[in-house]
Amino acid sequence: MSILKMNKVEFTYENTGVQVLKPTSVEFEKGKFYAVVGKSGSGKSTFLGLLAGLDTPTAGEILVDKIDIAAMGYSYHRKHNIALVFQNYNLIDYLTPLENLKLVNSKADGEILERMGLEKGMAGRNIMHLSGGQQQRVAIGRALVSSAPIVLADEPTGNLDEETTEEIIQILKDVAHKDNKCVIVVTHSDKVAKAADVVYQLKDKTLIKK
Repeated sequence: MSILKMNKVEFTYENTGVQVLKPTSVEFEKGKFYAVVGKSGSGKSTFLGLLAGLDTPTAGEILVDKIDIAAMGYSYHRKHNIALVFQNYNLIDYLTPLENLKLVNSKADGEILERMGLEKGMAGRNIMHLSGGQQQRVAIGRALVSSAPIVLADEPTGNLDEETTEEIIQILKDVAHKDNKCVIVVTHSDKVAKAADVVYQLKDKTLIKK
């Protein structure tokens, strides 16, 4: 059964009149790892923004557990339903990894960081002293300690080397399959797409299952 559903969703920029998304209907389930691919400028970031409640559909509705996110309130949706993972990590760099996690869940402990592959000694260092791969592990850990059932990731491997990319892909798969979350990744990476359970392509202003 779907946790997240787009029902005939359209999006057009008000100031320019440019349509980014034609009427699109798609469902996403918990326990699955989804990849959304497409060329630059195809609307991937806008698509993610719609799911996150950062952008408002021009028409149609987005449902979580059959409730329209407009009716529940976008702020509520972002706080309770969505955990975001960014390409640039969006961590507070003067805090430690554990302190970043505790901002989301005060009960978070070092165990989740170890599961993310972060060595014990790293948990007490300021974020600014960690590598990009280590910071992305913290960012995914932050999403995991959230009670949100949906994880949205925007190019999470975009700044990472090949080996770290493979490790991050495995972590995201585990978040979907072992933690039963709905993980949706917008990506340019063929490796991410190949690892996904379901791949969609944004083409001709709509979402096509590959």
